[in-house]
Amino acid sequence: MIKKKVCMLGSFAVGKTSLVQRFVHSIFSQKYSTTVGVKIDKKTLSIREKTMDLILWDLHGKDEFQEIRMSYLRGASGCIYVVDGTRLKTLDVFRELRNKTRDYVGDVPFVVALNKWDLRREWEIGSDAMDDLEKEGAVIIKTSAKTGLCVEEVFQTLARLMVDN
Repeated sequence: MIKKKVCMLGSFAVGKTSLVQRFVHSIFSQKYSTTVGVKIDKKTLSIREKTMDLILWDLHGKDEFQEIRMSYLRGASGCIYVVDGTRLKTLDVFRELRNKTRDYVGDVPFVVALNKWDLRREWEIGSDAMDDLEKEGAVIIKTSAKTGLCVEEVFQTLARLMVDN
C-alpha cells in the first residue's frame, strides 16, 4: 500500500472542501463553511495496478488576513491548487502559493483544478491565461464540485503523476 499526502491549496471560497467532499463522499452542499486550519480525509485508489491511499489535507483558504501555514505542507507528495474561474484574483493566489510551496517542499507534482465550470457564464479567466499556465508546466483541469465534472479526473491525474515521479 502506497500512502501519499496531498495538499489542497488556494484562495478562500474556491471550492477546495467541496472538491474533496465530492471526491471522497460523492456529495455537494450549497452551504458554505470556512475551513479552520486543516481538515484531513482519505480515499483509496488503484493506479497502474498499485493501491494508493491519498491522505487529503484540505487547508484553509488564503486571504488578505490569513496566510497558509507552510508547516502543513511538510511531507506532501503532491498538491492540488484550486482556482475559482469566476474570480481572476484567485489565479494570482495560485501563483503565489505555488512559489511558496516550491520553496518549502520542492518540485512536487501538482494539478490545477479550475473550479466552478458550472458558472462559466461568469468566467473571468480566459484561454490566454490557461495557455500561459500550461506553458509553465501546469496540468489544468476544468472542474465543477457542484456537478461532479472532472472531479475524479483531478485526483486520478495527480495520483498518476505521483506514481511516475
